[in-house]
Amino acid sequence: MASLPESDGVADVKVRQLLNEVLPQLLATNPTKLAEINADIDRFKTRTGLDPRMFDEIAIGVKYSYPSEGITKLHTAALAKGQFNSAAMIAAGRVAANGKYREEKHQGKTIYVFTIDESMKVLGLFDFSIHDIAAAPLDANTLALGDPSTVRTVIDVAIGRKQANAELIALANREPNAVIGFGSNLSPTLMKNLDVGNASIAADLSTLRQVYGSVANAPRDVDIFLGARTVDQEAARNLGETLEGLKQLGALFVGRLTGAKGALAKSALANLKISTQANELQLRTAVTHAELAPLVGITKLGK
Repeated sequence: MASLPESDGVADVKVRQLLNEVLPQLLATNPTKLAEINADIDRFKTRTGLDPRMFDEIAIGVKYSYPSEGITKLHTAALAKGQFNSAAMIAAGRVAANGKYREEKHQGKTIYVFTIDESMKVLGLFDFSIHDIAAAPLDANTLALGDPSTVRTVIDVAIGRKQANAELIALANREPNAVIGFGSNLSPTLMKNLDVGNASIAADLSTLRQVYGSVANAPRDVDIFLGARTVDQEAARNLGETLEGLKQLGALFVGRLTGAKGALAKSALANLKISTQANELQLRTAVTHAELAPLVGITKLGK
């Protein structure tokens, strides 16, 4: 994570643990869904030459930009580290691309840009619409991934050994046993662009300056933690009171939900604990593997 370029948000995903431990536990009673996810991973490997099963972890850095009023764009860079030969994986990617790739040089490194131009499932879980994906070996066991501009930035950081994001990395690593940990700064512009549809709630959210959290796996449950830092203690207290009110109101609405989503929402809400300390707000909840399993693998994300 320390090798990521300067970012507004960072995340760390323990991919090997997620694929080899968490998913088999979640889907122990649904081998068909587990087989579908493994097939999606194989398809991603076939199209890109990149095999997520070989990744130990992925560090992700996100930079926000605001090209026009009300619009927020995310620029993502990733570093994948694992038990693989990065040069061999790139070679496999060239074969998989079947000529639909180009090479760029930057700071003595070679960036390989593969043209995918389709929707694919990354890690077998998240649907992304991908046009180009760039990759560059940084050392024998580390790949930089993203679009060409972000990969160039990662190379600059790696060569200059200039470390950034120390505070965000500390936030993302608050829970050392987490499968996923993240931390992000929240600028006033970013919060303004977030349309929540309610002026009062928007006013409370506008006081947020940082958010961080984690997802950890337990023998029966998935534990979810979300922390937020506001401009001052009063703002944290006001936001906490708003969320407590929404929790009570939410109990009325989730009762109308049916099926897997309803069961998950009811459990998450029933287990939700909200607390404040100084200018920090913390939320904790847990859902069982059985409640989460039916929804695994259906998340769609745009790029």
